[in-house]
Amino acid sequence: MASASFVKLNASSSPWIGQRSFNQRPGSSPRLPATRVSVIRAGSYSEELVKTAKTIASPGRGILAIDESNATCGKRLASIGLDNTEANRQAYRQLLLTTPGLGQYISGSILFEETLYQSTTDGKKMVDCLREQNIVPGIKVDKGLVPLPGSNNESWCQGLDGLASRTAEYYSQGARFAKWRTVVSIPCGPSALAVKEAAWGLARYAAISQDNGLVPIVEPEILLDGDHSIETTLEVAERVWAEVFYYLAENNVMFEGILLKPSMVTPGADHKEKASPETIAKYTLTMLKRRVPPAVPGIMFLSGGQSEMEATLNLHAMNQSPNPWHVSFSYARALQNSVLKAWQGLPENVEAGQKALLTRAKANSLAQLGKYSAEGESEDAKKGMFVKGYTY
Repeated sequence: MASASFVKLNASSSPWIGQRSFNQRPGSSPRLPATRVSVIRAGSYSEELVKTAKTIASPGRGILAIDESNATCGKRLASIGLDNTEANRQAYRQLLLTTPGLGQYISGSILFEETLYQSTTDGKKMVDCLREQNIVPGIKVDKGLVPLPGSNNESWCQGLDGLASRTAEYYSQGARFAKWRTVVSIPCGPSALAVKEAAWGLARYAAISQDNGLVPIVEPEILLDGDHSIETTLEVAERVWAEVFYYLAENNVMFEGILLKPSMVTPGADHKEKASPETIAKYTLTMLKRRVPPAVPGIMFLSGGQSEMEATLNLHAMNQSPNPWHVSFSYARALQNSVLKAWQGLPENVEAGQKALLTRAKANSLAQLGKYSAEGESEDAKKGMFVKGYTY
């Protein structure tokens, strides 16, 4: 079993602890050049980055993620019998982004490139629909996962080539924050190589994004796949985030101008015991408090295949006491599943679809404020959406 390889790690046994992954020779002491001075900077956009991050991390609001690739969006449309055409993708995203009152609960929306440049059927730019409701437009900038040579059947995220020019162009189109998703698989180890590659790629992306005016969302998703315990997830998450913040600092990323999109600390999807929201909150907040500096404005959790209600309950449990950061949501399926079922691709159901979106957005807004109740939730909201080996 994959989790059998995890034992109690210490500084001498771990490939991460002791900074051996930072090219320190065993037995040597860490040394810094005598003249070296760390400089945290984000070019001429520093003040704007901080303002953008704080706007997104505002009380009672979170992120609507609709940055699925055209292929993945096609899978969503196929679930209600629609063909994967640009017109159908436009109709669906227009339904989402023109929902009246959405800005009360949603502070930012991550778009796919097609949507960033797209207009509604009546000619209004999608980004302007967001701005009118004080919702910050964001953009997915990574180029997807590919196999990582030399690893244990793991992946790395591509997209750094040309990223500077792309982020500059996205900024000119109205985007003000960016998203880069990479993944770590517990059943695959994870190997020190995969963790280091994920952390370095995120750090380079973050530095480039800030240099061009975009607040980077830092997202090393620890996949739900596996039968491991919640303790194993905690152990891996602590190592991953330690490495991520080491390289963010090495790349002079300004922590006040980033947002995080972590996975919640849960057991593997195939684990025999299910954890309660209170347990998930305890383990997740333990990990965050050990690894995330309070300078970071917001923690915007991904749902990762949880049911709509699970994702909301877990978020609610994490907001039962004050946190150093804004603890909120950046959900895709956990906000969209009910919408698709209500809409069914029919023009006469647009209002019903928008009502479903507001229902889920309001529920998560209340969870961010620690005031959510699951009373009255539908059976559909309780259905899990985990897909083994899920790809975006």
